[in-house]
Amino acid sequence: MKIEGTIKAASSLLANESRPKTQAAGSRQAASPDAKVEISSLSSSLGKAEAAIAATPTVDRARVAELRQAIAEGRFKMDANRIADGLLASVREMLEAKS
Repeated sequence: MKIEGTIKAASSLLANESRPKTQAAGSRQAASPDAKVEISSLSSSLGKAEAAIAATPTVDRARVAELRQAIAEGRFKMDANRIADGLLASVREMLEAKS
C-alpha cells in the first residue's frame, strides 16, 4: 500500500478548496454608525447584585461592639450545646458536599 501518494493527494485537495477569507486576528473593522449593543436584563441584574455586595460591609461593626460590651459586662453567655450542634452541622454539610 502506497501511503505517501495518498497523503500528498489529500493535502493538494485541501489546498485547492475554496474557503472564505477571514480577517487576520490583529485587524479590525470599523463599527457602523448605527451599530447597537444591548445588555440583557439578567446581565443588568447581576451588575446591580455585584454593586450591592461590594457595598455590604464584611463585618457588622455595631454587632461586634455590642458583643464586646456584653462580654465586658459579663452578660454574654455561651451555650456550649448550641455551639457543638452548629459545629457538627457544618461538618456534616462539608462531608455531604464532598460525596
